[in-house]
Amino acid sequence: MIAYDFMYMQPDTLRQARENFLRLSESGQNPVYYAGGSEIITMCRAGDIRPGAVIDIKNIDACQALSLDEDWLRLGAACTLNRIKESGLFPLLGLVCGRIADHTNQCRITLGGNLCGSIIYRETSLPLLLADAKLILYGARGRRALALKSVFDGRMRLQPDELIVEAQVPLWALNAPYYHMKKTANEKIDYPLLSVAALLYEDQLRVACSGLADRPLRSKQVEVALNRRALSPGTVAAKATALLAEQARDSVEGSAAYRLFVLENTLRSLVEDWHDEKI
Repeated sequence: MIAYDFMYMQPDTLRQARENFLRLSESGQNPVYYAGGSEIITMCRAGDIRPGAVIDIKNIDACQALSLDEDWLRLGAACTLNRIKESGLFPLLGLVCGRIADHTNQCRITLGGNLCGSIIYRETSLPLLLADAKLILYGARGRRALALKSVFDGRMRLQPDELIVEAQVPLWALNAPYYHMKKTANEKIDYPLLSVAALLYEDQLRVACSGLADRPLRSKQVEVALNRRALSPGTVAAKATALLAEQARDSVEGSAAYRLFVLENTLRSLVEDWHDEKI
């Protein structure tokens, strides 16, 4: 239960959503865009945030997109993790979605919410970064398409009134060989001690991880190290891990040293599978 009153609005268009946001901001209502709402509700209950209004984007058709065209897979910001998983359209993203929270929460958490939330892991970003996905945003400049990496540095960098409409994934990524490993500290369903995702593109490994640092990471230097096929899997894994050593974080779930140990072993297994043509 949220122990205070707030306004709830459910616009039918992007323009209405933004107009509501601007009007409510001007009147001091501190509005937030709302899709699945799992994090917003939790934070409101805990008193961490206190928006005076929520603008629910689930009625906006563009935010519910889940379709293929001749160029892209289109994933609306209000698509739930379970819907993405069940579609089977992007296997790596579906696998990642299926390992976030439990089934009940996968039916509430949305792609846009996971990318924009305050929880640092933002695991859905990993497959999107590896696939060079684009985002369609809507704000003061209308609709605009930008590479995810240009507005995401581990967290979304949007204007206050701007919202994600959809993610666009190039078709090559949908059938690319992939790999995913998620290790948690205690329970099968938990935040990641380390989550590693990989895609193979033009016989080159692309790798990103969450949990190691205070934000998701994709490093071109790490990928260069991992793709040196003349070296053994153990050697390239050690070199790649060393490049990320300063980023590793300590927490109650695991020390930086342990995270790096898990990372090195995971990267070695990944490269071994690649060399053995298992991915």
